[in-house]
Amino acid sequence: MSSNSLKWIYTFTLYFLTPLVLVRLAWRGIRNPGYWRRWHERFGFITSPEASRVIWIHAVSVGEVRAAAPLVNNLSERHPDYRIMITTTTPTGSEQVRLLFGDKVAHSYVPYDLPSVVNRFLDRVRPEIAVVMETELWPNIFHTCHRRNIPIIIANVRLSESSMRGYKKIARLVKSTLQQVNKMAVQSQADAERLLALGAPESAIRVTGSMKFDMSLPASVLESGEALRREWGTERPVWVAASTHEGEDEKLLTTFREIKAQFANLLLVLVPRHPERFAPVARLCRKAGFHVALRSKARGPLDATVDILVGDTMGELLMFFAASDVAFIGGSLVPTGGHNLLEAAAVGKPVIFGPHMFNFKEISALALERGAGIQVQNESRLASAVTSYLSEPNLRYEAGLAGKNMVEDNRGALEQTLVLINELLPA
Repeated sequence: MSSNSLKWIYTFTLYFLTPLVLVRLAWRGIRNPGYWRRWHERFGFITSPEASRVIWIHAVSVGEVRAAAPLVNNLSERHPDYRIMITTTTPTGSEQVRLLFGDKVAHSYVPYDLPSVVNRFLDRVRPEIAVVMETELWPNIFHTCHRRNIPIIIANVRLSESSMRGYKKIARLVKSTLQQVNKMAVQSQADAERLLALGAPESAIRVTGSMKFDMSLPASVLESGEALRREWGTERPVWVAASTHEGEDEKLLTTFREIKAQFANLLLVLVPRHPERFAPVARLCRKAGFHVALRSKARGPLDATVDILVGDTMGELLMFFAASDVAFIGGSLVPTGGHNLLEAAAVGKPVIFGPHMFNFKEISALALERGAGIQVQNESRLASAVTSYLSEPNLRYEAGLAGKNMVEDNRGALEQTLVLINELLPA
């Protein structure tokens, strides 16, 4: 079957499934009301950016938006005649755009990958280039951009073995989609080889490393962290468990209870990955018998009787890391694939993560190689790892310093990606 036939089948299937997609949005809105809002944008009915020249950047959710932040800031500085338009898929991604950039950029939800919707969106945005963060392949968006002579670059590309196996099931469609891409800035040689196996043109691929290393830390983050630590109590140890997922919190509470046998005044700052889980996680902690406070309400000095502070705010995780002694990276005790450990490492905190870090395989392996953290197989091992860092200040300091050096030594992907974008922008 030809790639055109496959694309037609793909498009027909999307049109057929659209009502179910809307039902899913409504269902997800029960837990996160953000999914109930701005549906018109997902169908291309957006307010046109008030600019004659637009750079369109697509970042799926919170992690991709954060990874794109240095790129957005640099493009804004180097190309002040362009308006940056950022699209996201999730409400949390949308909120992250607002927190990071405010009115500095335009924002909408990404259009559904339907030809009429994509054309409506492009008619209103009129981008001169499309920058897609990481590995988002949309056949109709890519083909329509190519037909309109809008160059496409996929930045910070990471392609896991499991993703490659999934794409191989629709190999011809994926190959034809990849061939519409002008440039691909990939994180590693292994990612490049997987893309080549899927049919990506070799001339389009450039191994640049991960832009996640090029994060720009706010100048005040360490000072803010120190101030927050004084509020929490300088005499009590602090453990941050970041970006946790369902099924993981119970394991962390078991670990926390075990560690408190040795560190009775230990404060756990527990930050669920998704906002809709803030309240359920707080209830879970209280049900386990712990004294719980919510960050949104606990401002100023924290009562010393508080065992767990639930991070139910957006945009403060980096400050939490800076105020802590040790950080656990969530999504790794359950088979989610882990999350980015570099923010904690960049502020000099030792990192601990579970066995499931396949979404950050190279970065987690580098952290272990450099002595910046510890990988554990279960919650019992997690308790030992946290305890060892809390018990040994020198070990904690050395791991934190190794993490900071690791981040500094691997910067550079951002500049290479900017060069590729400049090559594609119209003169």
